[in-house]
Amino acid sequence: MEPSPLVRPRSFVVRGRKTEAQTRAIDELWPRFGLDFDGSPLELDAAFGRTAPRIVEIGFGNGENLLTLAERHPERDFLGIEVHGAGIGRVLGAMRDRGFTNIRIVRHDAVEVFERGLAPRSVDEVLIFFPDPWPKARHHRRRLIQPSVAPLLVAALADEGVLRLATDWEPYAEHMIEVLDAEPALVNLAGDAHFVPRPEDRPVTKFERRGERLGHAIFDLAYRPAR
Repeated sequence: MEPSPLVRPRSFVVRGRKTEAQTRAIDELWPRFGLDFDGSPLELDAAFGRTAPRIVEIGFGNGENLLTLAERHPERDFLGIEVHGAGIGRVLGAMRDRGFTNIRIVRHDAVEVFERGLAPRSVDEVLIFFPDPWPKARHHRRRLIQPSVAPLLVAALADEGVLRLATDWEPYAEHMIEVLDAEPALVNLAGDAHFVPRPEDRPVTKFERRGERLGHAIFDLAYRPAR
């Protein structure tokens, strides 16, 4: 008997319910701003209707950071990858209410999107802010930042692109820097084993505020491709 294929643990668990307003926003706006991912490369120039600096945020949650950056930078295009319907509905509703159109959303596992959906060197920034730290030791394999994922992030980044991360969970910060410093195709912008200062242009979100209320330090990381 052949062995069963290995299944990569998901870095997320779908939870939470959508409000009626969020459901309506998805029903109304997904055909315009949502991208259905089927494993084929995403045609982002066609989806946005232009070629512009492109930022991808993995796991945007309630969309606070994504919406703030998209509103501040109408000259840039933002691709948000999220699996939770409530956050997707909130972002779509806010886009309608605020009248900006430079966000597209993929509701799918981000690792699979980076594996097959993004062209090499097509992304100017990848943002991973306050991902689930999966604090229990038996769940560490579910963490998004893994040695197998780092090369996928590098491949999508343009030569001068930047991978930006933040977390308020110190053990996860240590895990991130260990994994990413060990990736030969990445350069730590703060120097090996060091964190960067908090970027002034990174919006403060509820996740960061919650961490600070709990007395957690905030750790920021930034990497460029080693090309």
